[in-house]
Amino acid sequence: MKRILLTFITLTTMFSSCKSNKNEKPYLAIQTPKAKKVPKTLTIHDDTRIDNYFWMRLSDEQKNAETPDAQTQDVLSYLNIENDYLQKAMAHTNMFQENLYNEIVDRIKKDDQSVPVNHKGYSYYSRFEEGGDYALYCRKKIAEDAEEEIMLNGPELAKGFSYYSFGGQSVSPDNKMLAYGIDTVSRRQYTIHFKNLETGQLLKDKLSNTGGSATWANDGKTLFYTTKDPQTLRQNKILKHVLGTNQSEDVVVYEEMDDTYRCGVFKTKSEAYLMIGSFQTLATEYRYLDANTPDGAWKVIQPREKGLEYSVDHFEDHFYIRTNMGAKNFKLVKTPINKTEKENWVDVIPHRDDVYFQGMDLFKNYLVSEERKDGLRAIRVMLWNGENDHYIEFKDPAYYASTTSNLDFDTPILRYRYSSLTTPNSTLEYNMETNEQVLLKQEAVLDPNFLTDNYRSERLYATAADGTKIPISLVYKKGLERNGETPLLLYAYGSYGNNTEPTFSSSRLSLLDRGFVYAIAHVRGGQEMGRDWYENGKLLKKKNTFTDFIDAGKYLVNEGFTSSKHLYAYGGSAGGLLMGGILNMAPDLWNGVIAAVPFVDVISTMLDETIPLTTFEFDEWGNPKNKEYYDYMKSYSPYDNVEAKAYPNILITTGYWDSQVQYWEPAKWIAKLRELKTDDNLLMMDCNMDTGHGGASGRFERYKRLALTYAFIFDLEGIED
Repeated sequence: MKRILLTFITLTTMFSSCKSNKNEKPYLAIQTPKAKKVPKTLTIHDDTRIDNYFWMRLSDEQKNAETPDAQTQDVLSYLNIENDYLQKAMAHTNMFQENLYNEIVDRIKKDDQSVPVNHKGYSYYSRFEEGGDYALYCRKKIAEDAEEEIMLNGPELAKGFSYYSFGGQSVSPDNKMLAYGIDTVSRRQYTIHFKNLETGQLLKDKLSNTGGSATWANDGKTLFYTTKDPQTLRQNKILKHVLGTNQSEDVVVYEEMDDTYRCGVFKTKSEAYLMIGSFQTLATEYRYLDANTPDGAWKVIQPREKGLEYSVDHFEDHFYIRTNMGAKNFKLVKTPINKTEKENWVDVIPHRDDVYFQGMDLFKNYLVSEERKDGLRAIRVMLWNGENDHYIEFKDPAYYASTTSNLDFDTPILRYRYSSLTTPNSTLEYNMETNEQVLLKQEAVLDPNFLTDNYRSERLYATAADGTKIPISLVYKKGLERNGETPLLLYAYGSYGNNTEPTFSSSRLSLLDRGFVYAIAHVRGGQEMGRDWYENGKLLKKKNTFTDFIDAGKYLVNEGFTSSKHLYAYGGSAGGLLMGGILNMAPDLWNGVIAAVPFVDVISTMLDETIPLTTFEFDEWGNPKNKEYYDYMKSYSPYDNVEAKAYPNILITTGYWDSQVQYWEPAKWIAKLRELKTDDNLLMMDCNMDTGHGGASGRFERYKRLALTYAFIFDLEGIED
């Protein structure tokens, strides 16, 4: 279930020119973990399921208890046994894993720095020092010979913590105070701290159990933040805090009572208005307040309606609204500030059937539209009067482009990011008056043999069973011989309307340089091909996501890119659900499958509204309290459909503190797979006992699990170095 960090979603792998002819399976000599069975009867809609591993679920109270009870001890014992099995089964790859890790990390510039962003007289940036696993967040006055101010020293702050993650950072309007969030557990429950940037002193103010960021009113002393339901972790309240007071004195300015919604707070680009947004899968609602009057009354822009989605920004005398009102692929409208209801909305960029409108950036003289057509992103630039309407040109067959960090209204300069499967992540500035552009920075790849021209990317289309054309973006090293012996890793996500972008990854070079093809299947459930693409991959059409991925795999085999003996699949979170689905539906198509933090126990999770994130996902998966959705979920739920049959080699990863896909889902799943599968293929689980959904927090630490994942694939291919 649930989303996953974009940096973790883009899997990259390694592969060497040296293959082994060994076919033995040394792990067969290792005792296989076996979980105890405690049958639990689960009945609804006159249908009964027997869950032998329900006992693996622990409450937060049990996990946090100083003295573990008997059940907790049993769970920890089982997780440790699985981890021990993995260590033994992969022990012969330990040196290879270390080499892979070093190879990946060695490509990364250790003393790197972000492109500075100028705002209110200061230039803000982050940088890494040699050997540092965490960033330093800095600023300088925009003046000649200005000295650097280190606002947050990540390496110092993270000392002594096994996990340390920064949330949002927000500087007060007078540039004097910094609010920042910290999570040291990996449950995404942040504590907001405050630092006086003039003196370097921390304030006594601390805001606990927050969403991680704070939004300042224009007075420089009042700010707004979200808190979470302590059990479900739903962001359900917006509070107002005044510097120098205790959190217990903070006033709740908004509480979202509908448990299918979550809420957040932010400021418009103009900094004239504060916004509270309430979000659900199929509906949104916004409230606004003059940022100069933080004690004023919030006003609703447009009351919520089922099926009506909109988002808001401000420019001059109007709010500009991206909405699906009468526009499946969304459109841009504007409305006077004093007349905000939908009856007053006037089209600025009308709806188009063949173009998905993703968002906008507003400038004094220019309107910039981010769009998607034929599955690829586009940036459209125009004057407010509609003249000089044009698109920025991109040449790669598959790529990613998006505007970024455009904080200034009165400028002709647009900053945007660009990447492709062969082009490292780049930051550019585009002059909207002259159409000239400047490359500010391109991700450094510290590999003397790396040249963009050494690799080739393609955009292909597989045909699904119902005739739908499924885009596939792929990349490989030039000169690669395509045949049934070529290994190929196929990735997809396919949920929440999230798009899987064909971006560059330096760690993927290790995969490509050793003869792998890397491919992305843009399956339904994402939004790559427009809103219909999403609608046809959710709820009672969710199986399209699974069959699209299977059909993409078959297409790549039929086109001679690989064979089932050398085809691998990867997905994480909701993409892990996809992996569970394709394992049950087409186990013979894959030689190996990696399921990262997989959402696999669909029915039990969606029936339990105390589990974080469940309630506001009913419109994504359906509510199994409704028999129609229950029956459909049961037909594809990976955990409920494990059978006594042969499965391919499988690696499962999870985190004990995961708040999005609780650890017990993959733990139960692997136990059931071990119980029923009829093959002798490798089945392993890596449960990180210190982390949650996004994995390790350090800059380099995450690559240790990546090295394990790569070693798993390479070992199956007989790759030893």
